[in-house]
Amino acid sequence: MTSDDNKAWLDILDFPILDRTTKPRTRGITMVIDKGLGLTDTRDLMELASDYVDSLKLTFGTSAFYHTRLLRQKIELVKSYGVDIYPGGTFLELALLQGRLIEFLDRARELGFTGIEISDGTINLDPETRYNTIKLARVYGFELVVSEVGKKDPRDTIPDLLLWDQVQQDLEAGSDIVIVEGRESGQGVVIYDDQGEVLEDELEQMVSHLKEPHRVLWEAPRKHQQQELILRFGPNVNLGNVEPNDVLALEALRVGLRGDTLRQYYVSSGVPAPIKWPPPLILKGGDLSD
Repeated sequence: MTSDDNKAWLDILDFPILDRTTKPRTRGITMVIDKGLGLTDTRDLMELASDYVDSLKLTFGTSAFYHTRLLRQKIELVKSYGVDIYPGGTFLELALLQGRLIEFLDRARELGFTGIEISDGTINLDPETRYNTIKLARVYGFELVVSEVGKKDPRDTIPDLLLWDQVQQDLEAGSDIVIVEGRESGQGVVIYDDQGEVLEDELEQMVSHLKEPHRVLWEAPRKHQQQELILRFGPNVNLGNVEPNDVLALEALRVGLRGDTLRQYYVSSGVPAPIKWPPPLILKGGDLSD
């Protein structure tokens, strides 16, 4: 590896937050929502930010609109950068609704997807069907099996106790990670109110009942949601529905390179005194006096 292959500021500045996990990781996952990136944009995203993207979700049923050749190319491109890729759970819900789960899984595997998402954000699944669908995805050999809890429509809200139990049941069935529904809007669902603010009581109640909170991924499409969850759980909280253009901004939040998390580092270092001239560095380039 040449020096040009290293990060541009390596050995110049240290990240304020040093315990950020690196890939491959099981904590601190970033799932990016893809609503229709072309090959060029996908390649740009992978070249720039694949170190900070763990999975790419072709959200909703958007993968239905790709020509087969293009979809295969995109899947192989993403995989070549060590990033998992899977179709959205809504698409699998349609397969279940139409009685075509086996055909759906066969096609997903044939196309080269590395992951599958099982959800019932719109439809209703009985516990046995949900459990067996997760088990079947595992049997099919997908590297990443994720499930999602929570309803997309506020009129279909699930009681908290059932939601907490569902997370544990999904993990026992074989989910690698369980997503908490946040929608692409981050509004009016599970831990978010209608304005997208985090419902503190809902969040704390849920966390207190989770046996393995590190295996939960919070959909958090908005910057203030990401910030609040990072400040609450630390840099290695699992976050999803991150927009492609926000990946580096989120990573900066995680390691203390944005004002909000840098302030936490600054304050936690003690009673912060103003930095006086000359700073505690060796000045290079000679004398600055007249």
